[in-house]
Amino acid sequence: MQTQLRTRIGFVGLGAMGAPLAGRLLYRNKVFGTNRTKSKAGPLIAEGLIWRDTPREVAAAAEVMFSMVADDAALAAVTAGPDGILAGLRPGALYIDMSTVSPGASRKLADRVCSAGATMIDAPVSGGISAAENGTLAVMVGGTEAGYRAAEPLLLRLGSTVTHVGGNGQGLLLDLAINIGVAAQLLAFKEGVLLAERGGIDPALAARAIGSIPPVPYGRSPGLGVVDPDERARAARPEPFDVALVHKDIRLALATARESGVTLTVASAIDSALSQAEGAGHGQSDIARLYKGMATA
Repeated sequence: MQTQLRTRIGFVGLGAMGAPLAGRLLYRNKVFGTNRTKSKAGPLIAEGLIWRDTPREVAAAAEVMFSMVADDAALAAVTAGPDGILAGLRPGALYIDMSTVSPGASRKLADRVCSAGATMIDAPVSGGISAAENGTLAVMVGGTEAGYRAAEPLLLRLGSTVTHVGGNGQGLLLDLAINIGVAAQLLAFKEGVLLAERGGIDPALAARAIGSIPPVPYGRSPGLGVVDPDERARAARPEPFDVALVHKDIRLALATARESGVTLTVASAIDSALSQAEGAGHGQSDIARLYKGMATA
């Protein structure tokens, strides 16, 4: 299928990440949408988003369908049943799921979409809320070449890089691999700052020093640029690295690794650290603010 400028788009999941993505798609497109909490869609409705009460109604109105939800259970909730996306998906439609879920669950859903006469790709993202707002996300795509080519013009409105990784589920697999590295570097950064502070060094100075080190040959996560032990500097910022969501991604990576017979030593250590953070009440905190919890542990 060809993606036209005036494509009728559906978007399910208008939360912290979904809302800015749907907002970018409103330009030059008619966008239908729904969300578990309608009030969160208020600004988008004011900008022209056409509200529908169920995912089925959104899918029935759309040529290209998007979803962005939290996890496997949420994806099943919006796709299955009489009011789900699958019940309304048009034959010939393109379905782009941008959620970070398990590759296996995504592949099973892609098979069901195919049986309905439509095409599905997984297109998880890396970059956080500000990148979603600015259209500078990195998008990893799993699915057929034809599905990728059909989605590419729209995905390039959402991300500065769009990479076709392989078949269904492969975009998610790469996203989980990336998230291990991001989480590891963020937590290691915080441990370094904590060690310095406990030895009498100003933590803000330590953070600047560690953050200013040039990338080593194998790279450094851009996520380090958002870490600041001085919470006042980030008080008005959104929280793009929710501890519970990062932990969900790490657990997905570990589960996927077990299926492949792979041992992930670093991811297991991250899982333990984030379990401790959630147990201490930091599950809804920005992982870039976890320093405070570590410093007072």
